Amino acid sequence: MGLLHGAKRIPVGLEMYSVRDEQAKDLLGTVRTVAQMGYEVLEFFAPYLSWTVAQAKDVRSLMNDLGVRCNSTHNNGPSFTADGIQKAIELNGILGSRYIVMASAPGRPNTADAWKKVADQLAVVSEQLKPAGMRTGYHNHAPEFGQMEGRRPMDILAANTPKEVMLQFDVGTCVEAGQDPVAWIEANPGRINSLHCKDWAPGPPNEKGYRVLFGEGSVPWRKIFEAAERVGGVEYYLIEQEGSRFSEFETAQRCLDNWRKLRG
Repeated sequence: MGLLHGAKRIPVGLEMYSVRDEQAKDLLGTVRTVAQMGYEVLEFFAPYLSWTVAQAKDVRSLMNDLGVRCNSTHNNGPSFTADGIQKAIELNGILGSRYIVMASAPGRPNTADAWKKVADQLAVVSEQLKPAGMRTGYHNHAPEFGQMEGRRPMDILAANTPKEVMLQFDVGTCVEAGQDPVAWIEANPGRINSLHCKDWAPGPPNEKGYRVLFGEGSVPWRKIFEAAERVGGVEYYLIEQEGSRFSEFETAQRCLDNWRKLRG
């Protein structure tokens, strides 16, 4: 099907959680393998915060040699503590990352007011990152698209955070929650700066669910690409795979092959 008609060239990357076991065994070797597949962007996840400055510099040097970049990192709670945010800023600066993304809400909020507090925290972090020339963001999962006191948590976050806070869109989880991914993009113009392209399909979780490869599930990808590029403000795509019937590297390669067929 190839490139969308009239579409811009948007880079595609890999959320490195997709190759987490390989990365744990050989960080630099995994970076090299993923880049050689043809991925253009790498998003490192929570364990990166334990890297030394020297390790981060080694990763950046290798990425430079390979012609790939890190636009964002995927962060758990420790990155947003008083000490953690300073280390996150330092390491993200070395890696060349522009976004320090909150991977999920701390404390499992279960009221609308608790979600408002998450929004307040994101607003504070947004201000903390401005002097470093960075931005924060929030990465959704399925619960954020459920109803809570008559509202969806994602709507609370979007309404109560500054526009520069990226709403990093995990597409498959939205579809699993029975929500319309295209409508979400269109409701938040300019804020969907990156998407986690994770597919989903109904069925046994050991066979279907998030174990289907990108492009083989129920997500209407071409409609999503069109909306993301027309109004969402997408800067880069990230394929994410929680697991599949194949090895991590083969899964990443097959997903990229499917990407090229769907998006070009």
